[in-house]
Amino acid sequence: MTTQVKVLKVLLVVLGVGSLFALGAVLMPLSWMAATHRWLGLGEMPTDPVVEYLARCLSAFYVFFGGVCLVVASDLERYRPLARFLGAALALMGLVFTGIDVAAGMPWWWSAAEGPPGVAVGLWICWLARDRGAGHSSARP
Repeated sequence: MTTQVKVLKVLLVVLGVGSLFALGAVLMPLSWMAATHRWLGLGEMPTDPVVEYLARCLSAFYVFFGGVCLVVASDLERYRPLARFLGAALALMGLVFTGIDVAAGMPWWWSAAEGPPGVAVGLWICWLARDRGAGHSSARP
């Protein structure tokens, strides 16, 4: 296994396991979400049903994403095209999230911590998952 493949695998496992922590937000009481919202300095959390729905659905999607990352990491040669897609999608979503954050008036630290790292990690995944030509384990000498 090349260093490039090892790094990609570790990166996908870290993303996958990290995303699984969102399961807590799927299950946590709404009062805890509201307390976290206040603690982050975002004011009082709206109590409309759609707010809870979106928070829990987005968290559930992160859990799904984490599972996909772990499956891809389990067999990189088989899932290399999916790894490239995940990287490109993550980079694009980082750009979209940055735009949404700015348009929604999120604090600068939120926007800086969410979108740009997604772009960077997505591009890194794309680079690591690229076809490696002669360095590929199944390539001919």
